[in-house]
Amino acid sequence: MNERIKIQKTVLLSDEWYTLNKVIFDYLKEDGEWETQSREAYDRGNGATILLYNKKEATVILTRQFRLPTYINGNPSGMLIESCAGLLDQDNPENCIKKETEEETGFRITEVQKIFESYMSPGSVTEILHFFIAEYEDEMKVSEGGGLEEEHEDIEVLKLKFTDAYNMISTGEIKDAKTIMLLQYAKINELMNR
Repeated sequence: MNERIKIQKTVLLSDEWYTLNKVIFDYLKEDGEWETQSREAYDRGNGATILLYNKKEATVILTRQFRLPTYINGNPSGMLIESCAGLLDQDNPENCIKKETEEETGFRITEVQKIFESYMSPGSVTEILHFFIAEYEDEMKVSEGGGLEEEHEDIEVLKLKFTDAYNMISTGEIKDAKTIMLLQYAKINELMNR
């Protein structure tokens, strides 16, 4: 544990959807002085995301769904193009992303490669996101996907040319951080050219 941090108090602000806590702590600054600070931290658990790609067709599978926070913050339709993702819910990241892939996209994959993990918004959210890639073939499609009705998911599955998807970053059609990171990883590592 970090000896420069002393947590004094944690106050639960909300646990309706996930957990929002206010944490009051003492922080030892570089100059040797202790300072009391207060921050809010949103704990929604950790998650996993994946980029499905097909080298022969030079395509990727992405999703589109309504995201209320983007709508509130200026996205006129509230719809967001994203890589498939989900919360771990006590599962390990690899099993989680295989399950989420089938639920959301309809593709049943057996082999995934973890490429890295990242804190996505470390100033306010505790989540670590595990990033995966996997090759897909059309024959792996076992259902229409679209998410789970009991989770109120209404997900559109998109099959896009990689170059089109990558260019959607600069046009602003793709604004989701995890998706941008995965597409940039694919570009830098030349996944379509291996």
